Amino acid sequence: MSSIDVFYQGEGIREIEHFEASPEHSFAAVKIAIIEKHGLDKETRIYLEDREEPVDESHLLGQHAGQAGIKAHLHRCRHVEVSVTFNGETVDHRFGPGTTVARVKTWAAEHKFGMTPQEAGEHVLQIAGTKDRPDPGTHLGTLASCPACKVAFDLVPNERVNG
Repeated sequence: MSSIDVFYQGEGIREIEHFEASPEHSFAAVKIAIIEKHGLDKETRIYLEDREEPVDESHLLGQHAGQAGIKAHLHRCRHVEVSVTFNGETVDHRFGPGTTVARVKTWAAEHKFGMTPQEAGEHVLQIAGTKDRPDPGTHLGTLASCPACKVAFDLVPNERVNG
């Protein structure tokens, strides 16, 4: 394997960014490169997608790469406090900043509000007080900033277009 695709989002980086790195590069080297490129704080940590804890920065990329490469998130917050409201009921949970909106929706809709997967599929998460419906692959950390480290969603029916 000559190079690994690294896809990442981060605090203040809502769009998915990409670069290629050697499997022998450490996560520390990747973090430094991203911090310099985007002007992030030195206290930023690097998380693998949908993981609660930061990755050990001494690990090499090749130790964690999958078929699609590496999906990572860089953030100063260790956790993002998430609240989801549906039908007047609100549930709260802490997630790692690299957790996807899709994972939060599944947790809230199916595990907390008791929806079937089919019912959950007809709903989306919308940032409370807005019309912003982040893509399912969006990392929570792109929606939360330090020091607040929180985001509130409403679970709403997905708009259907008939015709």
